[in-house]
Amino acid sequence: MAITYRDAGVDTEAGDRAVALMREAVARSHDATVLGGIGAFAGLIDASALKNYNRPLLASSTDGVGTKVALAQTLDIHDTIGQDLVAMVVDDIVVCGARPLAMTDYIACGKVVPERIADIVRGIATGCEMAGCPLVGGETAEHPGLLAADEYDVAGAAFGVVEAAELLGPERVRAGDVVLGMDSSGLHSNGYSLVRATIAESGISLEKHHDGFGRTVGEELLQPTRIYSRDMLALLEAGIEVHALSHITGGGLAANLARVIPAGLCARIERTTWQPGEVFAAVSGWGGVPQLDLEQTLNMGIGMVALVPQESADAALRLLTERGLPSRVIGRVSADADSDGAADSDPLRLRVQGAKGVHGGSVVVTGQHAGW
Repeated sequence: MAITYRDAGVDTEAGDRAVALMREAVARSHDATVLGGIGAFAGLIDASALKNYNRPLLASSTDGVGTKVALAQTLDIHDTIGQDLVAMVVDDIVVCGARPLAMTDYIACGKVVPERIADIVRGIATGCEMAGCPLVGGETAEHPGLLAADEYDVAGAAFGVVEAAELLGPERVRAGDVVLGMDSSGLHSNGYSLVRATIAESGISLEKHHDGFGRTVGEELLQPTRIYSRDMLALLEAGIEVHALSHITGGGLAANLARVIPAGLCARIERTTWQPGEVFAAVSGWGGVPQLDLEQTLNMGIGMVALVPQESADAALRLLTERGLPSRVIGRVSADADSDGAADSDPLRLRVQGAKGVHGGSVVVTGQHAGW
């Protein structure tokens, strides 16, 4: 008996229908630098602007959204996960001061359902619009037998550019710098293996209305990740001195902040300066998760951090407030924590040094959030 590609589980016509459904959304993410449209073998960007740089450095990033996709699949809601993807990729680029130039995506699925794939890509395109980063290409791959019909995973990559002399990072950080913390929109896209485990343990329904959230549990957990790239670039373009940025993703606030603290210095963070959203306490309660474990997994309400000199802090906070991004001083940089005389007996004193391959300075988190 003859076997066709469709018999084997791959429907190329469904893929074409998905492309037709997503075309308009993708086009909205494009700007004057994009050449061509959907259907080319490669996306093209006019890079003429790079000629104006003295020494342009290209920054690249690639990421996914982890097991948050499992909740999207369970709830059959697929138009938000794309914003999560863009945030995870593009905001890793902006932390070095780079302007995102273009992004591509990759979707692997068990079966191409055109409407579902189009929803995912629309979310990605919307996120790219928010980030000011054109979506210039992508791929949808049907993997029958490897993934179930309703299963999929998403990944993306982007690149950007920064002038070498304006590169941000630990080399710029000094004792006396102020640590500014910017609100997250919720859990963002990290730690969902823990979140899903607490849901399974508690037996709570994703469809249950939660008074603290003002919506269902599932709606809260699918809240898209906040995209910070335009706000961070606005800081830099305003001439406000910024020494380093840190995108708070997997591993939590302390571990990610430690990546931009140079050896010999310590960022001291005080929990009393902000209040985590209701969802963080809920996750802790659903699974009896110890606070320090929660803090080393989730963002705890802070999604991006800027380290600025003391004299720049007020101007930075004013600009961020004007742009609608709630921010505050959450700590300062000083000499290393080993000399601070703090009692290690404090059960909530968290100290991190060396994270994700970076062996530099340290971060110490003390105090307690109101109501915790």
